[in-house]
Amino acid sequence: MLIAAGCSSDSGSGDGGSADSGKAADGGASASASASAAPTVQAAAYNSLPESCKTLSTKTLKSLVPEASKSGKQGTSEAGTRGSCSWSSLDNNGVKGSQFRWLNVSLLRFESDTSRGTGEAQAQTYYDQQVQDAESVDGAKNTKSQPVSGTGDAATLVRYDLKKKEGAFKQQTVVTRVENVVVTVDYNGAGLAGDKTPSADSLVKLAEQAAKEAVGAVSAANGEGAANPAPSDSASKAPSKSASPSPSTSKSASKSASPSKSAAAKS
Repeated sequence: MLIAAGCSSDSGSGDGGSADSGKAADGGASASASASAAPTVQAAAYNSLPESCKTLSTKTLKSLVPEASKSGKQGTSEAGTRGSCSWSSLDNNGVKGSQFRWLNVSLLRFESDTSRGTGEAQAQTYYDQQVQDAESVDGAKNTKSQPVSGTGDAATLVRYDLKKKEGAFKQQTVVTRVENVVVTVDYNGAGLAGDKTPSADSLVKLAEQAAKEAVGAVSAANGEGAANPAPSDSASKAPSKSASPSPSTSKSASKSASPSKSAAAKS
């Protein structure tokens, strides 16, 4: 009986060990399955932005805003996420009047996030909204839109005329998306106090030149875009609320990062 009891005890211990091993195996399998099921999102290609007031060369600024301070006026900025810079030029020709030019460059970068999607998709949403905003400025006349080739992954020029008490303004807005960054260039000009209205075509060429150069500065700040697009669990930290492409955020971002709609008011 004692021997039988001993055998029974050993047998029971063996069964318990097998059960424990089974539970451990099941737990490991569950953990593995949970890990493999974790959501992933494509990492954003660009991780940084250049200083907004240094996106354009002195030569380019001389062409667009000849009388402006080359250092520019920095607007709303958040290192690596958003930035803007503006330049204002007034060339006084005495009794003949004066030539006014205003230029603004804004940058907005989006991070990939499992809840919001890829940085590129968010940037595309914001890009579309920026174009729509530029096309719907109050009081604008002769509004025209056209694609811009050779600049970023997608680029659109919106041009229109705006009559103000100071004179007739010619506005050009170039919205560009390059990877997960949106670059918006607002450029307008007017002949004041009797001076002639500038040629819209010449302003368009200058605005497109500035947009292409600004996009180049963004690429250069990211090692010419040589980023690893491999998927990651969350790609990187979640973007700030200001970088979300939700309707309310797009309105906020438009006001602070790209004054396309308010460009006329700055004229």
